[in-house]
Amino acid sequence: MEDAQDMDAYTLAKAYFDVKEYDRAAHFLHGCNSKKAYFLYMYSRYLSGEKKKDDETVDSLGPLEKGQVKNEALRELRVELSKKHQARELDGFGLYLYGVVLRKLDLVKEAIDVFVEATHVLPLHWGAWLELCNLITDKEMLKFLSLPDTWMKEFFLAHIYTELQLIEEALQKYQNLIDVGFSKSSYIVSQIAVAYHNIRDIDKALSIFNELRKQDPYRIENMDTFSNLLYVRSMKSELSYLAHNLCEIDKYRVETCCVIGNYYSLRSQHEKAALYFQRALKLNPRYLGAWTLMGHEYMEMKNTSAAIQAYRHAIEVNKRDYRAWYGLGQTYEILKMPFYCLYYYRRAHQLRPNDSRMLVALGECYEKLNQLVEAKKCYWRAYAVGDVEKMALVKLAKLHEQLTESEQAAQCYIKYIQDIYSCGEIVEHLEESTAFRYLAQYYFKCKLWDEASTCAQKCCAFNDTREEGKALLRQILQLRNQGETPSTEMPAPFFFPASLSANNTPTRRVSPLNLSSVTP
Repeated sequence: MEDAQDMDAYTLAKAYFDVKEYDRAAHFLHGCNSKKAYFLYMYSRYLSGEKKKDDETVDSLGPLEKGQVKNEALRELRVELSKKHQARELDGFGLYLYGVVLRKLDLVKEAIDVFVEATHVLPLHWGAWLELCNLITDKEMLKFLSLPDTWMKEFFLAHIYTELQLIEEALQKYQNLIDVGFSKSSYIVSQIAVAYHNIRDIDKALSIFNELRKQDPYRIENMDTFSNLLYVRSMKSELSYLAHNLCEIDKYRVETCCVIGNYYSLRSQHEKAALYFQRALKLNPRYLGAWTLMGHEYMEMKNTSAAIQAYRHAIEVNKRDYRAWYGLGQTYEILKMPFYCLYYYRRAHQLRPNDSRMLVALGECYEKLNQLVEAKKCYWRAYAVGDVEKMALVKLAKLHEQLTESEQAAQCYIKYIQDIYSCGEIVEHLEESTAFRYLAQYYFKCKLWDEASTCAQKCCAFNDTREEGKALLRQILQLRNQGETPSTEMPAPFFFPASLSANNTPTRRVSPLNLSSVTP
């Protein structure tokens, strides 16, 4: 009955709402009694406040105080919705809006309770599940939530596992959903691709995205993630094709702007790239990827203050975005503020405990702060979890050199050389010459002429160590001519200190390097 009485006012207000005239919509809904009209009335007031806030922060990368602009309507909305909530007069949509208002006011615990209640009242409202997802910081919090026993819960768990970097659990959940009848869901396929992107399985993620594009060629959602993968692989022509294709479909979508931004960034046109990321943020100021990518572009342009602002906005949108924390760490590293960057790298590491890049960055910070034991632990851990950039062992070796721990340094360099030649990729490793130079000198001191000679010959293949290699070969030849006998004793077995190795298990002994069959 109430719905029928309010229908005229509701229809008029909905028309104003659709053209984003939120104050007019709220005006014509004032005094309506139906739950649907009441929700639209309150939601219009909320969006009106958000629009005014956004208008004041259009130049959002200006002075710091611009980032402090608040939605003035929030406190009034909270008071009114709270009364309705206590009287149990809010439906699922009303509870969702109340939760959003509480979250915006940083009342996280109360917001979580309200969103959980909203999922019970209206389990098919995905918006409430997503808002709840943004407030969950770890797996422990999930255990204490009393969620409704519905199939939507499985989608929510798969999504939150992806966000929390629990990729194996997420992939298992998505597989279960495919098995029970969602095999043709392009949403699930895209989420699986995003999951592989998160664990840096780039080839698998690219393969799934390419398959998804064949199945759903006009899809725009998640295409910015696809463009990130193409960017990492430096696939210019594919990224160019994707950007042109999305422009034809809808050039005023956030994802399209981000893809074009990535394209210009790959071409090193950083000003143009930043411009497109700004366009994306005008379309949606809460779009996480655009804030992070814009921070990266400002870093490329050496505009550290703007980069810091962009990364802070990204964290404001989602505190679980490790790229923003890592970006802040890099920015403060450039500003030579090691205590700040240590804090931000730690946060990034907490979010990505098995990402070697975070660990190497932490190790470098500890080194600058002269906390060498901590630095050693970080470099060793980075190597143990699978060093992406193949730099952890070199940094650990240099640290041992600095501490005059020659045997451990030699072991690290030996392992580094073995690793880069065993991976089968023809990649230029900048520290290769450094490793050969140190090993040549180390074996020379140990009077192992054959090994020293082999390493010195390898040094001759690099411009920066050629002269030292030749000089060492002459010395070895001279000593051999003088009848100097090589040492018959092997250097002491090389073990990592127990405090540094995983599970306190020493690593296997590494014998002198056999380089006869290896060509750089």
